[in-house]
Amino acid sequence: MKILTETDSKYKEIELHVCNSALTDEVRAIVGELHEIYDYTISGTDEIGNKRMIRRAEILSAYSEGQRVIVLTGDGRYVVQKKLYELETELGDASFIRISKSEIVNIHKIKSLDLSITGTIRLVMKTGYETYVSRRNVSKIKEKLTKEKLEGRA
Repeated sequence: MKILTETDSKYKEIELHVCNSALTDEVRAIVGELHEIYDYTISGTDEIGNKRMIRRAEILSAYSEGQRVIVLTGDGRYVVQKKLYELETELGDASFIRISKSEIVNIHKIKSLDLSITGTIRLVMKTGYETYVSRRNVSKIKEKLTKEKLEGRA
């Protein structure tokens, strides 16, 4: 592996490029590590008023509750000062998908989709959190999960 450093005034912020002839497990691992270090964070406030920085990889779900947007992580619920559509745009990489008008989820945290209940589709996250998918979004979710599996990410 070669590591190069380039400084030039044309760069206004740090850019990291991972280049290879194919998307291998090693490339995925390197990119994953880089995301862990430099990933998107958002400020959230818990129920007792403590502020915390939440990394993208920690987010299970984001949903609107009344006039607030709640971000759910493995260790709690946090109110964020963003609208759901703003959060969806900012998180908008391949990891998040809208499951209803009021909720987006991290597809890497999905454990299963339960289609057995008539009229509803239950989504179960790896932490045990359960939510429901609107029917109009089911095909989009299945397509995205299938694509993730084919690319070897899920």
